[in-house]
Amino acid sequence: MTAAALLVVSLAACGGRGGGLFGGRGVTETDTLAKDSSFVGDPTEKGDGTSIFDLFKQRDDGTKVGVNRYLWNASLDVLDFLPVQSVDPFTGVIVTGYGTPPGGGRSYRATVYIRDPALEARSLNLSLQTQGGRPVSAATHRAVEDAILTRARQMRVADGRF
Repeated sequence: MTAAALLVVSLAACGGRGGGLFGGRGVTETDTLAKDSSFVGDPTEKGDGTSIFDLFKQRDDGTKVGVNRYLWNASLDVLDFLPVQSVDPFTGVIVTGYGTPPGGGRSYRATVYIRDPALEARSLNLSLQTQGGRPVSAATHRAVEDAILTRARQMRVADGRF
């Protein structure tokens, strides 16, 4: 019976919320964080490295590219006859100048917008214009779009990612 009483008293002294062995209130993590006026909420939500789970959180520091790399590279590969004016891999936009395709007589300009990381047709937006600023025919547009998607699939297969 004495051993059981000693065990109960020992365990009561280890408690963080109940007042402890001598009835006093110990300093808790909540008290420490309450003094810091810049922090409100749970310490695991703060994400400042105070928890082991902070190691596994996704960091969004703006350096992550959200476009499909196969579509990006295939667009540059298929439209390599056009001079590149600007590229932005973070937003997925490729803007080219006017150029003539091999064996063609008409100049074209292209703007490619890759808006999704999936390798699907809905991820690719293509705009083609002629020298006069008019859109190209639907058949030409579809042929270039299909060539980009086919090339992207070929790159993925060559990479070994089915």
